[in-house]
Amino acid sequence: MKVYADNAATTKMSRTAIDAMLPYMETVFGNPSSLYTIGQEAKEALENARERAARCLGCTPREITFTSGGSESDTQAIISAARAGEKKGKKHIISTAFEHHAVLHTLKRLEKEGFEISLLDVHSNGIVTPAEVEAAIREDTCLVTVMFANNEVGTIQPIAEIGAVCRAKGVLFHTDAVQAAGHVRINVSEMNIDMLSLSAHKFHGPKGCGILYARKGIILQNLIDGGAQERGKRPGTENIPSIMGMTAALEEACASIDEVTAKLIPLRNRLIAGLSEIPYSELNGDAEHRLPSNVNFCFEGIEGESLLLLLDDRGISASSGSACTSGSLDPSHVLLAIGRPHEVAHGSLRLSIGENTTEEEIDYIIKSVTEVVAQLRAMSPFWRDLVTGKRTHVFAK
Repeated sequence: MKVYADNAATTKMSRTAIDAMLPYMETVFGNPSSLYTIGQEAKEALENARERAARCLGCTPREITFTSGGSESDTQAIISAARAGEKKGKKHIISTAFEHHAVLHTLKRLEKEGFEISLLDVHSNGIVTPAEVEAAIREDTCLVTVMFANNEVGTIQPIAEIGAVCRAKGVLFHTDAVQAAGHVRINVSEMNIDMLSLSAHKFHGPKGCGILYARKGIILQNLIDGGAQERGKRPGTENIPSIMGMTAALEEACASIDEVTAKLIPLRNRLIAGLSEIPYSELNGDAEHRLPSNVNFCFEGIEGESLLLLLDDRGISASSGSACTSGSLDPSHVLLAIGRPHEVAHGSLRLSIGENTTEEEIDYIIKSVTEVVAQLRAMSPFWRDLVTGKRTHVFAK
């Protein structure tokens, strides 16, 4: 059996997205900056896509900038807020310890430029509270950036409440919604969000295409210099085919959120229950406030890389954390942030199911993981030390 259970890394493009792209590769292929008819047809499609994307997010078309994806959108949002704050003498930024590296590395760069960065604790359940955000805000705070849903453990943050705190304090609020967009309902106006990032390939759109929402009045800083595309704030000829595919995929995903969620939650809970039967294992992140598709476990006495390879032999595609850091031998910074010790964080498994996942596939995953964990523990000197009492278990049996 072949089971794809790594939708948090990327999703298969939908037929809807592919069909939406084809005309703009075959017939309406003009440059939207050109004045002749075929270019203006592309321009009309671009602006139509902007309007449709805006409706999905609850904003106006002029607040939408098309980008290459989540990392670019995150970077531009954070840099823009930092430069605006710097002009007012405000150089303090608040975030969390388990953000995506697109956020953390940008903050690290700003720290070298003299900005002060406060990374809030997300606790063992992987959630930061609005009260903690409020307590951290200072007179010189220029930005709060908190991800909507974590890319590894899937926990969903109280975004509207955090946004309300920031709005009351007069501080810009950005959220990395790459994992959330198309999977949970988002309305930037109702949720007090000033800037938001998303990426098409997380909701069955094409790779290399994303959106940065920035509330009217926020001045974006260019990351790229060049032409006047995207109101001069994101130069470079727009990728019309991908933008059309992304917009179609976003509309389709937003329209089916309730239906897909109703299907996924029972499957997710079935998977959690089955893996919880494995001795000395624990679910990572809050059991309730998490994405309908996300299951993340730690298993004592094993290495995550070996687990992934043996699952792959059985036809199961999974990951040990973010696809952006899968080549690293270091334990996940997300798992360390929620308090998992290094030796346990190394034995992690992220499974992210999709709307086409079946009960049969869930049961196959449970059976395969159970058997592979037992196989790896049988070969592990570390596990032998745990069994003989030379080392102490972290988890209850």
